[in-house]
Amino acid sequence: MKTSKKYLQGKHIRMMLAAAGVMLTAMPATAQTAAKETAPQHLKSWSADNGNGTYTNPLFYDEFSDPDILRVGDDYYLAGTTMHTVPGLVILHSRDLVNWEFATYCFDRFDFDDPAFSLRDGHEIYGQGIWAPCIRYANGQFYVFSNVNGKGLQCYISKDIHGPWRHVNMQGRIYDLSVLFDDDGRIYAIHGYGSVKCTELKPDMSGPIEGTEREIIPEGSGVGEGHHMYKINGMYYLISTDYLPNGRTLCSRSKSIWGPYETCVITADETFGYHAAPLTQVDGRIVADGSAFGIPEVDRDATACSNIHQGGIVQAQDGSWWALLMQDFHSIGRTVGLAPITWKDGWPMIGLEGNLGRAPRTWKKPAGLTAERRAPYQRSDEFDAPTLLPIWQWNHNPDDRMWSLKGGRLRLRTMPADQLMWARNTLTQRCIGPVSVTTVEMDASHLTDGDVAGLGNVNVPCSWVGLVKEGKRLTLRCFEQATNDTIDQTVELNDGKIWLRVEGDFDNDRLRYAYSTDGQTFQHIGREMPLSYQLITFQGSRISLFAFNHRGRKGGYAEFDHFTVEEPMADRSSNIPFGETLRIINVATGRPVIATPHGPLYDTRADDQSVQTRFRLIDRGGGEVLLQCADGRYVMVSGEGLPGDVRTTTDERQAEVFLWQDYLNGEFMLMSMRTHRYLGKSPTTGSPYSMDYRGADPARRNGAVLRFESVSD
Repeated sequence: MKTSKKYLQGKHIRMMLAAAGVMLTAMPATAQTAAKETAPQHLKSWSADNGNGTYTNPLFYDEFSDPDILRVGDDYYLAGTTMHTVPGLVILHSRDLVNWEFATYCFDRFDFDDPAFSLRDGHEIYGQGIWAPCIRYANGQFYVFSNVNGKGLQCYISKDIHGPWRHVNMQGRIYDLSVLFDDDGRIYAIHGYGSVKCTELKPDMSGPIEGTEREIIPEGSGVGEGHHMYKINGMYYLISTDYLPNGRTLCSRSKSIWGPYETCVITADETFGYHAAPLTQVDGRIVADGSAFGIPEVDRDATACSNIHQGGIVQAQDGSWWALLMQDFHSIGRTVGLAPITWKDGWPMIGLEGNLGRAPRTWKKPAGLTAERRAPYQRSDEFDAPTLLPIWQWNHNPDDRMWSLKGGRLRLRTMPADQLMWARNTLTQRCIGPVSVTTVEMDASHLTDGDVAGLGNVNVPCSWVGLVKEGKRLTLRCFEQATNDTIDQTVELNDGKIWLRVEGDFDNDRLRYAYSTDGQTFQHIGREMPLSYQLITFQGSRISLFAFNHRGRKGGYAEFDHFTVEEPMADRSSNIPFGETLRIINVATGRPVIATPHGPLYDTRADDQSVQTRFRLIDRGGGEVLLQCADGRYVMVSGEGLPGDVRTTTDERQAEVFLWQDYLNGEFMLMSMRTHRYLGKSPTTGSPYSMDYRGADPARRNGAVLRFESVSD
């Protein structure tokens, strides 16, 4: 993460798009986006586990950035960035690297005597706070190291992963670091961008040892930041990332901690077929009245940092090695992919033999490891418990006197704020993709003059839907910061209650609000809004419950209940269309595949309905499939898999075994279990199908991504 300072230029935010926004395709109807009530509980929220011995990236379909991985015995721990939100420094736990559960936060509140950490007196730490943690285990203790902007290096220490954690402010200008506890008892911090430095730390973690900092990799070596240092079989390995001109993961190795190091790229361009998100363009941080900003049209062919890049590696109990790397993942923010490692000539290359440097979106779980299929968090909340669920985080330190859990409801008392991004005690949770519908019941009976309360998206630009109390009048309002647009509507409420909803299509970076006065029938308000990722808060979209007073005083309160998050695409148990007759369409060309009588697979006219354009999948178990033409022939691959080598055979024993790569919405890829390359066809050369594709490009235009449609026999 870059640490360049960006300055606040004012309290008020009335921003305008630099270019006119384009209305996107309409969101699915609420009835279509409702989660299947019959789905098992563990399938109601995204889990990477496919239930057949495979997993599908991303590990999480919500934000988890700057991952650092640690194994202690049979347990894995993953630490991640939380920036300006609290509780802070999240740690997840897993037994199989695929199914994760919440373990702990390292601290409940920022303990610095500084109003910026509490969003007070016109100060804020958006996009700052605490980030890029390093988790280690030594001397019978867990250590989490991380930087806080302007406060230096921090260390949290505990004998138990669940805490309590002791906080040590080590100070010093060491950030985006890795820490190595070496065999001789010395402790090293590796840090810096381009020019990589190594500094020895004091054993009591009171700070760095003066005079020990040395450059170990000079500028000009192509090494970036986000360091992760390991000592493996006596060799020092440094995993780092560079983001110019786009994200890449590098490995540097040496026989000495002090170098010299040799460096190579171990993965590049693996986006899993996702292009970069639109990046909010803004002059400053949260800018003053009249300042323009915009969400430009994204270059769908550009990788940017949508490829897997920064993260750590770990050895599983069975001896296999794995990487957990982050990618910028649309308006979700940053999330994590799990990739197998193949050691080649002493280098930990990402990917599989025959296709090193790339990683499958769907792959086999680590051998011999079992864990309950689950999602990391419970997202829906009835607020009946005495404490908030771990999914919730406050936007900056809250004023704990001004909120409570009472009678099965969350009560937020209003405090002065000009608008949402300055509202204290805003409760947030990470948006979950690819599509989710979030609904909350709000009681506005106790709002007073000037109070504003509702459901919103804390991002830049922000947006919200809620109620505004002016005198004795309540007005329903939808606000979109991108256009500085306010839509007001009169509503009649029963017992002061209203139901607010946000419908998010995060793969396509769009959002829309709705409301109901009876909890049953919902109406949209406002337009379908574009979403973005941005480097101002360094977070993705965050669903938020808020209450503030825009007249500069403390007011009444709002109460929230029945907070629900529905994920209609979380259940992927039927995504492989076994038992159906299919036409397979190449996404790049829009033309169907045909198994020609001549032999090679080719493409044909869109209206070709011959039996040779119809296929079935033969289930081999564990996500493995054979592809069979409806006339009985099987798809096979001959030779090196060059164009024309993808043919058909009547002998099932010669059929190619593929691992199904689920791209959702009926899109998929087929990866050979023999060569670890993908089936595809060039959209430009006119060649027949081949088996030599390394993976999808960001826009899915290179011919490797396919789409199926069911047809009648």
